Amino acid sequence: MEKQFAIFDMDGTLIDSMPYWGRLTGEYLGQLQISENRRASLLRKTRRLGMQDAAAVIQSELHLDQTPMQIVLEMGNIIDAHYLKDIPLKPHVKTYLRRLQEMGVAMCVATLTPVPLARYCLERLGIADYFAFMRCCDEVGAGKERPDIFLQCAWDFGARPYEIAVYEDSYYAAMIARRAGFYTIGVYDDSSARHWDDMVYQCDETILDWAEAANDL
Repeated sequence: MEKQFAIFDMDGTLIDSMPYWGRLTGEYLGQLQISENRRASLLRKTRRLGMQDAAAVIQSELHLDQTPMQIVLEMGNIIDAHYLKDIPLKPHVKTYLRRLQEMGVAMCVATLTPVPLARYCLERLGIADYFAFMRCCDEVGAGKERPDIFLQCAWDFGARPYEIAVYEDSYYAAMIARRAGFYTIGVYDDSSARHWDDMVYQCDETILDWAEAANDL
């Protein structure tokens, strides 16, 4: 990586949070007074759904007093607690960031997670100070299906896309950044393993292991 600017995704890239998201519906259902069979059935029905759709199914199936939005908020509180307490850093991330800092690379975070929560999590993990700033998709009014957040970070850096490396575990987000002119570095995560071959083919670089990547800088 020879760029002087770097944009890092957070979830699945810097921190190992995706397993917590994968267990979230089950964790919420575990707090309810329902049978194990009922819980298993609901997990099957909501396995491929987003949080809002899963909440609607849970509310309908269990005839809960809460609205689907209230269920979403309760599930949000559960996942927020993990960001505050126990989601870990991916192994050797700090070594890689320290190496980039020594090379004079300016770094930021571009995430779907609200900035205050992201900042607290990264402060807890001891890496917040490596980043000049953090940006959330909500701030630019678009998710990573559009390049807005990457372009906003470029503007904040005062740099052009081709001068900036974008680190992403999500194939679709990496491709959006690539089409916008950024140098893309795909980061392996189990949650997106099915797209790894595409990531290797399409990205400028890929990272399977942060320790090996740090040694290669």
